[in-house]
Amino acid sequence: MKQILIFMSLCVVLFYTSCESHKEEHHKETKFQVTSPVKLDTSIVKDYVCQVKAIRHIELRALEKGYLQDLYVDEGQFVKRGKLMFQIMPKLYKAEKKKAEAEANYAEIEYLNTKNLFESNVVGQNELALAKAKYDRALAELSLAQVHVGFTEIRAPFDGIMDRLQVRLGSLVNEGDLLTTLSDNSKMWVYFNVPEAEYLDYQSTRDTDSLLVVNLLMANNKMFEHAGIVETIEADFNNETGNIAFRATFPNPKGLLRHGETGNIQIVKSMKNALLIPQKATFEVLDKKFVYVVDKNNIIKPRQITVLSEMEDLFEIGAGLEENEKILLEGLRIVKADDKIDYEYLDPKVVFSHLRIHAE
Repeated sequence: MKQILIFMSLCVVLFYTSCESHKEEHHKETKFQVTSPVKLDTSIVKDYVCQVKAIRHIELRALEKGYLQDLYVDEGQFVKRGKLMFQIMPKLYKAEKKKAEAEANYAEIEYLNTKNLFESNVVGQNELALAKAKYDRALAELSLAQVHVGFTEIRAPFDGIMDRLQVRLGSLVNEGDLLTTLSDNSKMWVYFNVPEAEYLDYQSTRDTDSLLVVNLLMANNKMFEHAGIVETIEADFNNETGNIAFRATFPNPKGLLRHGETGNIQIVKSMKNALLIPQKATFEVLDKKFVYVVDKNNIIKPRQITVLSEMEDLFEIGAGLEENEKILLEGLRIVKADDKIDYEYLDPKVVFSHLRIHAE
């Protein structure tokens, strides 16, 4: 039994030694591609999820109680300022208006008669003042009745697009009931959240006389034809997210954008003398990024790097690498630390010419 165990142990050792020898031979036979980081002036496109809002988006509500007598608009219709949209049955309010007109006429006649009597020294100053007060009160009641009649007509306060109808013809509506909403889409406000660090970078580098120009990538993955301008930044940060809201204004002459849409704001950020490497030259361990650095003896060593920004095929490096160092470009999965490799050095310019890069 002991002889069998010794024999099996020898087989395992020989097998392991054979595998290691084969692996080392494989590494020696394989010629790996190696390159270096490079410093370039480039640009990066930052994306921010956004919400599109009309510059004016309001609710139209009933100002008086009554039956909806007439409906002059339809859902999705463009309406001009002042257009009559809804008519609430005005009979009661018109009757109150006629009553107020009659009382105002009566008070006027009474006031004029009292004034004539005062001028003839028949009545005193107090009687004239009382008649004048009754007349003024009647005029106020008439004015109030006219306002109530006006409240039965709901007109568009500005040019805009009408939304869904919340009531139907003949419906009994109460004061304050929602009738519809109206959106002024001539310009759009687009809100997006910016992290605190990026906000500080923007504020510290921007020219006080210039405004940030941004682009809008719509939900269909197409770019909106007009650029927007960041005109407003909210006063406070959100303590839960650490973000602050920016508001960009976009012209919308064709009315393509509508209230409530979503998309992505894109901001082009220029980077001067940025240290760049291909993304495929990196690997991750526990959410940390590493590269294999090739030393003067052709031995590879893993090294952690700090990524400042990410592009389509590139990383901007903040720390961990120098421009003249050599890094393994391909074959990262078939090597391990301290392996000695045979490699072919590729000029970074040749490598980068096959990558998507925004050079300046």
